Amino acid sequence: MQLHTIDTGFFKLDGGAMFGVVPKVLWNNLNPADERNLCTWAMRCLLVEDRDRLMLVDTGLGDKQDARFFSYYEPHGDASLLGSIQQAGYSPKEVTDVFLTHLHFDHVGGAVRRQADLLVPTFPNATYWSHSAHWRWAIDPNPREKASFLKENIEPLQASGQLRYWDQDAFPFPEIDLLPVDGHTEKMTLPVFRVKNRIVAYVADLIPSSAHLALPWIMGYDVRPLLTMQEKADLLKKAADENWVLVFEHDPVVEAATVEATQKGFRIRDKGPLNALL
Repeated sequence: MQLHTIDTGFFKLDGGAMFGVVPKVLWNNLNPADERNLCTWAMRCLLVEDRDRLMLVDTGLGDKQDARFFSYYEPHGDASLLGSIQQAGYSPKEVTDVFLTHLHFDHVGGAVRRQADLLVPTFPNATYWSHSAHWRWAIDPNPREKASFLKENIEPLQASGQLRYWDQDAFPFPEIDLLPVDGHTEKMTLPVFRVKNRIVAYVADLIPSSAHLALPWIMGYDVRPLLTMQEKADLLKKAADENWVLVFEHDPVVEAATVEATQKGFRIRDKGPLNALL
């Protein structure tokens, strides 16, 4: 198995929303906000080569929304989803599977593209994988998350016939463990890989950046923040004990890191590009 990080560019989100109850005087030193209180975040995906299959994990924001939508999030940077896949040596038609950790717009937006007047899957030959309970949660959203679950990102996947549920159908990657967590949103799922005798966890929005290693640093977006804190503590303990490599989806600088437990909580041990840590 081989992993490639796929950069899809940057966007901006409110610093207070991203750090919850943590005072700005603390988090602003780690990810400085602009005059609108917006901080820059990455949308980092993974491309996974495993024998005859090529899986993409998450898809970034995409480019099909209108100017008003993008004005809220200010997408920027030179990287793009398809450009980074091509830079890794592949084309969209070669992707066999797309694994969606959850269906918030900054994780699933690139899964669908505009083709003339139609919305179609970006990866025409891929099976799209979600958790069945999370899918139900997304298509009938609660008021808190409704703005994050956009129909144009979700409905075309089901209409295409390319959608499968990893908890009900045969998931074709036996060397990948799937860890559902419920604090951020119902049944967000973290893929955990065994690569070169190491464990690599793509931690999605459970730990969106290296700044969120401290247990109380939890996003205001989370629907069950106390559960997030426990889920994060459990994962970080295992990561520290077993020397896992964590891949951060939203950290604008730190791509991946190992962690250690200290008297003051969990801290980064080593950090850098993913393949440098393997």
